[in-house]
Amino acid sequence: MVKTNSIKAWFLAARPVTLSAAAVPVMLGVALAYKDSSANCQWVPALLCLLFAWIMQIDSNFVNDFFDFKHGNDDETRLGPKRACAEGWITMKAMKWGIIITTLLGCIIGLPLAFYGGKEMIIVGICCVLFCFLYTTKLSYLGLGDLLVLLFFGIVPVCCTYYLVMPEGMQTVSAEAILTSIACGLVVDTLLILNNYRDYDNDIKAGKKTLIVHIGKKNGERLYCAMGNIGILIMIGINIYGALAYDADTRFLPFAATYLVVHNRTFAKMRKIGEGRMLNKVLGYTALNIFTFGMISTFIILGMMW
Repeated sequence: MVKTNSIKAWFLAARPVTLSAAAVPVMLGVALAYKDSSANCQWVPALLCLLFAWIMQIDSNFVNDFFDFKHGNDDETRLGPKRACAEGWITMKAMKWGIIITTLLGCIIGLPLAFYGGKEMIIVGICCVLFCFLYTTKLSYLGLGDLLVLLFFGIVPVCCTYYLVMPEGMQTVSAEAILTSIACGLVVDTLLILNNYRDYDNDIKAGKKTLIVHIGKKNGERLYCAMGNIGILIMIGINIYGALAYDADTRFLPFAATYLVVHNRTFAKMRKIGEGRMLNKVLGYTALNIFTFGMISTFIILGMMW
């Protein structure tokens, strides 16, 4: 039993399991900066980037919870995990205030990053806030959710974190950071692909034209499999290139096989289950796989400097 507007209710509404997807891009950006600066990176912006990512993820979850319930998407036919507004854990009025507070908190935490990266960081922050709202209210209905994940869970956080954490005078965005950001975005997108795969029938009824609705469930399965595999293969390629170009260490490269195994096992479970609430278990495995990818990729990056 969850008491309305209680601490437990807000904790569940924040969806803590999703915070790993927000932390992994920042972790990779910091690892790259640590390697390229010979451990001379800036730690204050690293902490601010992590806090900003977490707050904006929670904000996005609140926005999603509020507007999906308002639009009638979180009804009794919903197959996904329970949502706070739909279950009555959080009132609509309280959720509005929750969205306002987390949005303001995100802006307060993100604003000092302009000191480290210039006024351009303010524009990046505004885009993060803007698309946090546009995703649920508009863009997810147009099949653009996966593109936003690639941008805001891959390219933007990895590259911006790398840029901000690098020492003053060395701030740039390397080709390695760009490739890593793409790999990260592809792997994190497996979570959205699986979510939309599970909700395929309900999304068609609601007129929500996700990418999976456009391409079909079978192609959705193939896309899920490909995204994870391509992501780790990019990291393997970065390490091999580093070994050939400047004698970088490859001692952690074999660990990449761990992610390949767990990702493809999860894909097999996804395909076997096919539909229904049992896919929520696969969602949990996918979130764990993303964290596994983040840890392995971090070790690969840091291992290249030893």
